Amino acid sequence: MRDRRLTIVLFLGIACASFAGLPFVDVFASAQTGTQTRGPAKAPASKPAQDTQVYRNATFGFRYQIRYGWVDRTKEIRDQAAAETADSPQGNVLLAAFERPPNASGDTVNSAVVIASENASVYPKLKKAEDYIEPLTELATAKGFKADGDPSVAEIDGRHLVRADFIEPLTDKLTMHQSTLILLAKGRIVSFTFVAGSEDEIDDLIDGLHFEAAKSSAH
Repeated sequence: MRDRRLTIVLFLGIACASFAGLPFVDVFASAQTGTQTRGPAKAPASKPAQDTQVYRNATFGFRYQIRYGWVDRTKEIRDQAAAETADSPQGNVLLAAFERPPNASGDTVNSAVVIASENASVYPKLKKAEDYIEPLTELATAKGFKADGDPSVAEIDGRHLVRADFIEPLTDKLTMHQSTLILLAKGRIVSFTFVAGSEDEIDDLIDGLHFEAAKSSAH
């Protein structure tokens, strides 16, 4: 059985598809060009609430504020990921939103937010969220990215997530920034990946992520 790891596949797919002019590869290939590859049927993840600009996930207790005018391609990306990981369906795409349609032309990074969930058992050595950094970094650097500083901890609404930042120069004046926040909860890895053309925009995108307050055990 092939070892197909959903979040890493998504990580590279976003990076390769977020700048018009780069080749479309990995799970984003047909989604970016406007065609679809049929994959096996898969139970849907938690659906967005009635407010179409806010994605809410009760399982992991978070919500994400999608920017006005962004394109929701969750179904297309989920279908592609399901086809790519058909022999080892350990994960699911929860949200995939882009600043503009992925097949639209442009000379800037097409900012994106992709949230995915994987079964932590796919990584036998993974005991804590920090352990996910190594395989993520190895594959990212093999594809031309480089780590942008050391991994850090991001605190959002009292939750502590591991953060890994990567960059890849696209032109002399344009650099792709990509940050992944990692949460280990309920036996699953939840990854929040943000793509943008600058550090400031990455931070702005991360600001759209919020967690519910932890329920108190006191009576």
